[in-house]
Amino acid sequence: MSISVLNVYRTYYPDPPGGLQEAIRQICLATGQCDVTNTIFTLSPSPVPAELLRPEGRVFRCRSWAAPASCDLGGVSAFLQFRRLADQADVIHYFFPWPFADVLHAVACPKKPTVLTYISDIVRQRWMGKFYAPLMWHTLQGVSSIVANCPAYAQTSPVLTHPSIRDKVSVIPLGIVEESYHQVADEAVLNRLGVGDGSPFFLFIGVLRYYKGLHTLLQAAAKLRVQVVIAGSGPEDEALREQARQLGLSNLIFAGQVSNSEKVALLKSCRALILPSHLRSEAYGMVLVEAAMFSRPMISCEIGTGTSFVNVDGETGIVVPPENPDELARAMNQLLDESVAEHFGQNARRRYELTFSGNKLGNAYAELFRKVARK
Repeated sequence: MSISVLNVYRTYYPDPPGGLQEAIRQICLATGQCDVTNTIFTLSPSPVPAELLRPEGRVFRCRSWAAPASCDLGGVSAFLQFRRLADQADVIHYFFPWPFADVLHAVACPKKPTVLTYISDIVRQRWMGKFYAPLMWHTLQGVSSIVANCPAYAQTSPVLTHPSIRDKVSVIPLGIVEESYHQVADEAVLNRLGVGDGSPFFLFIGVLRYYKGLHTLLQAAAKLRVQVVIAGSGPEDEALREQARQLGLSNLIFAGQVSNSEKVALLKSCRALILPSHLRSEAYGMVLVEAAMFSRPMISCEIGTGTSFVNVDGETGIVVPPENPDELARAMNQLLDESVAEHFGQNARRRYELTFSGNKLGNAYAELFRKVARK
C-alpha cells in the first residue's frame, strides 16, 4: 500500500549538509522505491524558496530565527506549517535530537503514528539536557517506535536502554542508494589539490566539528610523509589551520568544501578514508558507508557507537583508540601496503552490499512505517 511520511529535522539541503542530512536523503530515496511518498519539514536561515521539489521528496522550509547550541528555533509559521503537513501525512518521522521538534510535537499534538530515528545522545550540551529532559522523555515515551542505527548504540545509550522505552527500540542501519551518487567523478580536483600523480593519500571528508578528532589526525600526519587531504568546512577550520602551521605540516591539504562529483573522485582515489572522531557525538559516520560503497578501507576510533559497526576492525579496516596519534599513524602506515588496503577495501564493499545497500535501507524503513500506520 502507498503511504505518506513527513520527515522532520532542523536543517536540510540546499543549506550546507552534514552526515545526517545525507542520511535523511538516503532514507527518503530508498523508501521512495518502496511506494512511500516523502515530505521533509525543516528550518533555514534563508528559506527562499520556501518549497522545493527534490528527487527524494518535497521540502518545506520555514525561517530559523536562532540556532543556540545548534538547535534551530522557528516561529509561529513553523508551527502552522508543521501542523498542516502533519495532517496530510500517514506517519510522522522525527530525527533526534532536535529539541524544537519536541516542542512542535507537544504543541501541535498530531494524531498520527510517529517514528523517531535516534541519531545521538546529547553529549556536549549537558546543561541543555537537564532543562530539556522532561520534554525529551515526553516525546520518547509518546512515539510509536524508536529506531537506533546500530546495535552498539541501542545497547549502550543510557536513554535507549531506559526501561520505559527500550521495548519500542529496533535497529535499522543507515545505508546508501548507490544510484543516487554521481556516476562521473570530477578528477580535476586531484590535480588541483596536488594528489593526481598516483601516489597514495589519506582522506577525511566531513564538517569540521569539535568531535571529529581532527587535532589527532594532524598530530598523526606529523609522523608520516604521506599526503593527507581534509575536505570540508566548519567551525574548527581556523583552529585546525593554526595547528597545522604550528606543527609545520607540509603533507596536509585543506581542500575546503568539495562538490559531489569531486567527493566521488577523492573517495575513489584515496588509499583509505579516515574518521578520527573521538566523542559519541559521532553516532554513525555516513562517510564510512560512502567509503565502503567505493571499496575503500577505513580507519576509525572505538567510541562505542556505530562507527565500529560500519568499519569492522580487521575486516573492513582498522579501529584505533581515540585521541591516540601514535596508533593512528601506525594504522595509516599499515594501509600504505597496497595489498592490505585492497583486501580491506574488497571486504568493505561486500559489507556495504550485505548491510548498507539502498534496498536494505528502504525495505526496513518502509516495513516499519506501514507497521506503525496499521496500529
